[in-house]
Amino acid sequence: MIIDFHSHPDWHKHDLKKFLANMDQFHIDQSVLLSWECPKDEYDPGFNAATAASDGVGPIPFSRCLSYVERAPERFILGYAPDPRRPEAIDQMSAAMDIYGVKVFGEMKVRMMYDNLDALRMYRFCGQRGVPVLVHLDYEFETTRKYPRPSYWYGGGIEALERAVATCPQTVFIGHAPGFWAHISGDGQQTKASYPKGPIVPGGKLPEMLRTYPNLYCDISAGSGHNALSRDLEFTKDFLAEFQDRILYGRDFFDNAHQQLLNSLGLSQPTLDKIYSGNALRLLSAVS
Repeated sequence: MIIDFHSHPDWHKHDLKKFLANMDQFHIDQSVLLSWECPKDEYDPGFNAATAASDGVGPIPFSRCLSYVERAPERFILGYAPDPRRPEAIDQMSAAMDIYGVKVFGEMKVRMMYDNLDALRMYRFCGQRGVPVLVHLDYEFETTRKYPRPSYWYGGGIEALERAVATCPQTVFIGHAPGFWAHISGDGQQTKASYPKGPIVPGGKLPEMLRTYPNLYCDISAGSGHNALSRDLEFTKDFLAEFQDRILYGRDFFDNAHQQLLNSLGLSQPTLDKIYSGNALRLLSAVS
Protein backbone atom coordinates (compact mmCIF):
# COMPACT_ATOMS: atom_id res chain seq x y z
CA MET A 1 0.00 0.00 0.00
CA ILE A 2 1.18 3.53 -0.78
CA ILE A 3 -0.09 6.72 0.87
CA ASP A 4 1.07 10.08 -0.46
CA PHE A 5 1.06 12.19 2.70
CA HIS A 6 1.49 15.54 0.96
CA SER A 7 -0.74 16.60 -1.94
CA HIS A 8 -2.95 19.51 -2.94
CA PRO A 9 -6.15 19.75 -5.00
CA ASP A 10 -6.08 21.51 -8.39
CA TRP A 11 -2.31 21.77 -8.00
CA HIS A 12 -0.24 22.50 -11.09
CA LYS A 13 -3.30 22.23 -13.37
CA HIS A 14 -4.33 18.78 -12.19
CA ASP A 15 -8.10 18.56 -11.78
CA LEU A 16 -9.68 15.58 -10.04
CA LYS A 17 -9.66 13.38 -13.15
CA LYS A 18 -5.99 14.02 -13.90
CA PHE A 19 -5.12 13.68 -10.21
CA LEU A 20 -6.71 10.23 -9.92
CA ALA A 21 -5.11 9.06 -13.17
CA ASN A 22 -1.73 10.17 -11.85
CA MET A 23 -2.26 8.28 -8.59
CA ASP A 24 -3.16 5.14 -10.52
CA GLN A 25 -0.12 5.52 -12.78
CA PHE A 26 2.21 5.44 -9.77
CA HIS A 27 0.23 2.90 -7.70
CA ILE A 28 -0.76 5.39 -4.98
CA ASP A 29 -3.75 4.10 -3.03
CA GLN A 30 -4.58 7.26 -1.08
CA SER A 31 -3.42 10.86 -0.90
CA VAL A 32 -3.61 13.29 2.01
CA LEU A 33 -5.07 16.55 0.66
CA LEU A 34 -3.69 19.63 2.38
CA SER A 35 -4.96 23.19 2.30
CA TRP A 36 -2.75 26.27 2.28
CA GLU A 37 -4.60 29.21 3.76
CA CYS A 38 -2.86 32.51 4.45
CA PRO A 39 -3.29 36.20 3.59
CA LYS A 40 -2.78 36.98 -0.07
CA ASP A 41 0.29 39.11 0.57
CA GLU A 42 2.08 36.23 2.32
CA TYR A 43 2.66 34.05 -0.73
CA ASP A 44 4.50 34.55 -3.97
CA PRO A 45 2.11 35.64 -6.76
CA GLY A 46 3.78 33.01 -8.90
CA PHE A 47 1.61 30.44 -7.14
CA ASN A 48 -1.43 31.98 -8.81
CA ALA A 49 -0.45 30.02 -11.91
CA ALA A 50 -0.33 26.74 -9.98
CA THR A 51 -3.86 26.68 -8.63
CA ALA A 52 -7.25 27.78 -9.88
CA ALA A 53 -9.06 29.79 -7.22
CA SER A 54 -8.37 30.90 -3.67
CA ASP A 55 -11.78 31.89 -2.27
CA GLY A 56 -9.89 34.79 -0.69
CA VAL A 57 -8.14 32.55 1.85
CA GLY A 58 -4.86 31.67 0.21
CA PRO A 59 -3.73 29.62 -2.74
CA ILE A 60 -5.34 26.31 -1.69
CA PRO A 61 -8.61 26.72 0.22
CA PHE A 62 -10.11 23.95 2.32
CA SER A 63 -13.20 24.02 0.10
CA ARG A 64 -11.20 22.51 -2.77
CA CYS A 65 -9.83 19.73 -0.56
CA LEU A 66 -13.35 18.96 0.59
CA SER A 67 -14.62 18.88 -2.99
CA TYR A 68 -12.16 16.14 -3.92
CA VAL A 69 -12.92 14.08 -0.83
CA GLU A 70 -16.67 14.28 -1.42
CA ARG A 71 -16.26 13.05 -5.02
CA ALA A 72 -13.68 10.31 -4.35
CA PRO A 73 -13.81 9.55 -0.61
CA GLU A 74 -12.01 6.22 -0.90
CA ARG A 75 -8.92 7.84 -2.44
CA PHE A 76 -8.35 10.90 -0.27
CA ILE A 77 -7.65 11.76 3.37
CA LEU A 78 -8.67 15.24 4.41
CA GLY A 79 -6.28 17.84 5.82
CA TYR A 80 -6.92 21.44 6.81
CA ALA A 81 -4.91 24.25 8.40
CA PRO A 82 -6.82 27.42 9.22
CA ASP A 83 -4.46 30.30 9.99
CA PRO A 84 -3.79 29.91 13.74
CA ARG A 85 -3.52 33.68 14.12
CA ARG A 86 -7.25 33.95 13.45
CA PRO A 87 -9.41 33.95 16.62
CA GLU A 88 -11.81 31.40 15.12
CA ALA A 89 -9.10 28.99 13.95
CA ILE A 90 -9.48 26.31 16.64
CA ASP A 91 -13.26 26.37 16.36
CA GLN A 92 -12.98 25.97 12.59
CA MET A 93 -10.54 23.10 12.94
CA SER A 94 -12.72 21.38 15.52
CA ALA A 95 -15.82 21.71 13.35
CA ALA A 96 -13.96 20.45 10.27
CA MET A 97 -12.86 17.37 12.18
CA ASP A 98 -16.31 16.65 13.59
CA ILE A 99 -18.28 17.35 10.40
CA TYR A 100 -15.93 16.33 7.60
CA GLY A 101 -13.46 13.97 9.24
CA VAL A 102 -10.29 16.05 8.92
CA LYS A 103 -7.30 13.99 10.12
CA VAL A 104 -4.28 16.26 9.54
CA PHE A 105 -3.57 19.90 10.45
CA GLY A 106 -1.75 21.01 7.34
CA GLU A 107 -0.22 22.48 5.49
CA MET A 108 0.74 25.22 7.93
CA LYS A 109 2.62 27.74 5.81
CA VAL A 110 2.35 31.25 7.22
CA ARG A 111 4.71 34.14 7.97
CA MET A 112 4.89 33.70 11.72
CA MET A 113 7.21 32.24 14.32
CA TYR A 114 6.05 28.67 14.77
CA ASP A 115 6.26 28.98 18.53
CA ASN A 116 3.84 31.91 18.46
CA LEU A 117 1.42 31.62 21.40
CA ASP A 118 -1.60 31.36 19.09
CA ALA A 119 0.13 28.56 17.22
CA LEU A 120 0.92 26.73 20.46
CA ARG A 121 -2.77 26.78 21.38
CA MET A 122 -3.60 25.15 18.05
CA TYR A 123 -0.86 22.53 18.44
CA ARG A 124 -2.11 21.60 21.89
CA PHE A 125 -5.65 21.26 20.59
CA CYS A 126 -4.43 19.01 17.79
CA GLY A 127 -2.44 16.96 20.28
CA GLN A 128 -5.54 16.43 22.40
CA ARG A 129 -7.38 15.07 19.36
CA GLY A 130 -4.44 13.02 18.06
CA VAL A 131 -4.14 15.12 14.89
CA PRO A 132 -0.62 15.46 13.45
CA VAL A 133 0.59 18.96 12.53
CA LEU A 134 2.39 19.35 9.19
CA VAL A 135 4.51 22.50 8.89
CA HIS A 136 6.37 24.17 6.04
CA LEU A 137 9.66 25.80 7.06
CA ASP A 138 11.49 28.30 4.83
CA TYR A 139 14.32 30.71 5.54
CA GLU A 140 14.45 34.25 4.24
CA PHE A 141 16.04 34.70 0.81
CA GLU A 142 15.97 38.08 -0.90
CA THR A 143 14.10 38.45 -4.16
CA THR A 144 14.32 41.21 -6.74
CA ARG A 145 10.83 42.43 -5.85
CA LYS A 146 9.64 44.89 -3.24
CA TYR A 147 5.90 44.09 -3.25
CA PRO A 148 3.95 42.21 -2.09
CA ARG A 149 6.99 40.98 -0.14
CA PRO A 150 10.75 41.31 -0.66
CA SER A 151 11.13 37.72 0.55
CA TYR A 152 9.06 34.70 1.55
CA TRP A 153 9.88 33.02 4.85
CA TYR A 154 7.72 30.69 6.90
CA GLY A 155 8.17 29.55 10.47
CA GLY A 156 11.08 31.59 11.77
CA GLY A 157 13.78 28.94 11.55
CA ILE A 158 14.49 25.52 13.01
CA GLU A 159 14.91 26.98 16.52
CA ALA A 160 11.30 28.20 16.59
CA LEU A 161 10.10 24.80 15.40
CA GLU A 162 12.21 23.05 18.02
CA ARG A 163 10.71 25.22 20.77
CA ALA A 164 7.22 24.27 19.57
CA VAL A 165 8.06 20.56 19.40
CA ALA A 166 9.56 20.67 22.89
CA THR A 167 6.67 22.70 24.33
CA CYS A 168 3.99 20.37 22.93
CA PRO A 169 5.28 16.83 23.52
CA GLN A 170 1.82 15.29 23.07
CA THR A 171 1.52 16.70 19.55
CA VAL A 172 3.05 14.99 16.52
CA PHE A 173 4.87 17.47 14.27
CA ILE A 174 5.72 16.63 10.67
CA GLY A 175 8.49 18.76 9.17
CA HIS A 176 8.67 19.68 5.49
CA ALA A 177 10.24 22.10 3.00
CA PRO A 178 13.68 23.63 2.34
CA GLY A 179 14.16 25.23 5.76
CA PHE A 180 13.54 21.88 7.44
CA TRP A 181 15.47 19.53 5.17
CA ALA A 182 18.55 21.73 4.88
CA HIS A 183 19.25 20.78 8.51
CA ILE A 184 19.86 17.16 7.59
CA SER A 185 23.49 18.32 7.26
CA GLY A 186 25.69 20.24 9.68
CA ASP A 187 27.23 22.38 6.93
CA GLY A 188 25.35 25.58 7.81
CA GLN A 189 23.91 26.00 4.31
CA GLN A 190 20.28 26.51 5.38
CA THR A 191 20.42 30.31 5.10
CA LYS A 192 22.56 30.29 1.96
CA ALA A 193 20.75 27.92 -0.41
CA SER A 194 17.24 26.50 -0.55
CA TYR A 195 18.57 23.23 -1.95
CA PRO A 196 22.09 22.67 -0.61
CA LYS A 197 24.35 20.29 -2.49
CA GLY A 198 27.25 18.09 -1.54
CA PRO A 199 27.86 15.26 0.93
CA ILE A 200 26.16 15.38 4.30
CA VAL A 201 28.29 16.85 7.06
CA PRO A 202 27.84 15.27 10.52
CA GLY A 203 26.13 17.33 13.19
CA GLY A 204 22.93 18.24 11.38
CA LYS A 205 20.18 19.74 13.52
CA LEU A 206 17.52 17.46 12.01
CA PRO A 207 19.04 14.13 13.11
CA GLU A 208 19.73 15.68 16.51
CA MET A 209 16.10 16.74 16.91
CA LEU A 210 14.79 13.37 15.75
CA ARG A 211 16.88 11.67 18.44
CA THR A 212 15.70 14.13 21.09
CA TYR A 213 11.99 14.47 20.27
CA PRO A 214 9.97 11.32 19.55
CA ASN A 215 7.03 13.52 18.46
CA LEU A 216 8.92 14.84 15.40
CA TYR A 217 8.34 13.19 12.00
CA CYS A 218 9.63 13.92 8.47
CA ASP A 219 7.70 14.44 5.23
CA ILE A 220 10.07 13.67 2.35
CA SER A 221 7.97 15.40 -0.31
CA ALA A 222 8.87 18.09 -2.84
CA GLY A 223 12.24 19.04 -4.24
CA SER A 224 13.50 19.79 -0.74
CA GLY A 225 13.01 16.29 0.60
CA HIS A 226 14.23 14.63 -2.56
CA ASN A 227 17.30 16.86 -2.68
CA ALA A 228 18.19 16.17 0.94
CA LEU A 229 17.93 12.40 0.49
CA SER A 230 19.84 12.47 -2.80
CA ARG A 231 22.91 14.33 -1.56
CA ASP A 232 24.67 11.41 0.08
CA LEU A 233 23.10 8.03 -0.54
CA GLU A 234 25.14 6.12 2.04
CA PHE A 235 24.10 8.63 4.69
CA THR A 236 20.49 8.46 3.46
CA LYS A 237 20.32 4.68 3.86
CA ASP A 238 21.52 4.97 7.47
CA PHE A 239 19.21 7.93 8.13
CA LEU A 240 16.11 6.15 6.82
CA ALA A 241 17.01 2.97 8.68
CA GLU A 242 17.50 4.79 11.98
CA PHE A 243 14.31 6.87 11.71
CA GLN A 244 12.20 4.45 9.70
CA ASP A 245 9.31 4.77 12.17
CA ARG A 246 9.02 8.53 11.59
CA ILE A 247 9.46 9.00 7.85
CA LEU A 248 6.44 9.67 5.61
CA TYR A 249 6.36 9.28 1.84
CA GLY A 250 4.92 12.28 0.02
CA ARG A 251 5.32 14.08 -3.30
CA ASP A 252 3.81 17.59 -3.29
CA PHE A 253 3.84 17.23 -7.07
CA PHE A 254 2.90 14.67 -9.72
CA ASP A 255 6.16 12.97 -10.67
CA ASN A 256 7.60 9.71 -9.36
CA ALA A 257 11.04 10.86 -8.25
CA HIS A 258 10.58 9.95 -4.59
CA GLN A 259 9.54 6.37 -5.27
CA GLN A 260 12.41 5.94 -7.69
CA LEU A 261 14.85 7.17 -5.06
CA LEU A 262 13.44 5.06 -2.23
CA ASN A 263 13.32 1.92 -4.36
CA SER A 264 16.96 2.37 -5.43
CA LEU A 265 18.43 2.38 -1.94
CA GLY A 266 18.24 -1.31 -1.12
CA LEU A 267 16.14 -0.75 1.99
CA SER A 268 14.46 -3.72 3.62
CA GLN A 269 10.85 -4.36 2.71
CA PRO A 270 9.63 -3.73 6.29
CA THR A 271 11.36 -0.33 6.24
CA LEU A 272 9.83 0.57 2.88
CA ASP A 273 6.40 -0.55 4.07
CA LYS A 274 6.62 1.82 7.03
CA ILE A 275 7.68 4.77 4.90
CA TYR A 276 5.13 4.16 2.16
CA SER A 277 2.10 3.63 4.40
CA GLY A 278 2.68 2.03 7.80
CA ASN A 279 3.70 5.21 9.61
CA ALA A 280 0.89 7.17 8.00
CA LEU A 281 -1.72 4.59 8.98
CA ARG A 282 -0.47 4.58 12.56
CA LEU A 283 -0.70 8.38 12.84
CA LEU A 284 -4.11 8.59 11.19
CA SER A 285 -5.55 5.82 13.37
CA ALA A 286 -4.79 7.91 16.47
CA VAL A 287 -7.13 10.75 15.44
CA SER A 288 -10.17 10.99 17.70
